[in-house]
Amino acid sequence: MGLLDNDVAIVTGGAQGMGAAHARRILEHGARVAITDIRMEQGEAMAAELGENAIFLAHDVTKRDQWDSVIEQTEAKFGPVTVLVNNAGIDVMKPFIDFTEDEFHTLLGVNLFGNFHGMQAILPSMRRAGRGSIVNISSMEGLRPTALNSLYSASKFAVTGLTKAVAQEYAEYGIRVNSVHPGAIWTPGIEAPEIKQVVDAFVDKIPMKRIGDPEEVADLVVFLASNMSSYSTGGAFVSDGGIIAT
Repeated sequence: MGLLDNDVAIVTGGAQGMGAAHARRILEHGARVAITDIRMEQGEAMAAELGENAIFLAHDVTKRDQWDSVIEQTEAKFGPVTVLVNNAGIDVMKPFIDFTEDEFHTLLGVNLFGNFHGMQAILPSMRRAGRGSIVNISSMEGLRPTALNSLYSASKFAVTGLTKAVAQEYAEYGIRVNSVHPGAIWTPGIEAPEIKQVVDAFVDKIPMKRIGDPEEVADLVVFLASNMSSYSTGGAFVSDGGIIAT
């Protein structure tokens, strides 16, 4: 018996990195999974690797009509959606004074409005199912901001607050909403050679003295998606090697 044997999940940004780890772990625990992403080739390869209990759907999370289509297709294939992992996100790092309004709109479009559209679109499906778990992937930056990451931090703080508010509204319907706050995790973005020196310096500040693995965050996502966390909603769950505690 898996922790998610009777569940149907949607994982956004699931073609690579943490999203792919979330999708893989969720499927390993028995759920059927719709992987969504703008990276079509990688997403299709991921779904093919996972087998008959996974599908890939091309999806821009900033477009509400595409959310409606993703949910419709997922329900047609697997049934009512009971788990949503809002994983898709982007980051731009530079001095605050150098940011443009367009860059802020782009960050908010993916990091905040992607979650907004996703939750609004999925809640009717979860109410039909009589239960549901929404896991919004925020960031350690959604709890403690850092220099040169101001607008990303602002978008992730907004995700943290939105999560808590929606959790309060929908608890009575058996729908739980929690946020996950990863620190530095081995993903394609952090592996770029040009930022190796920055990453090495950051590792020195982490009490565990290492970068986290995507699977470590995925295990936390599975916990929150499953009945193992049945009395947890509106929570902010950290996976950062202890850096916020410093």
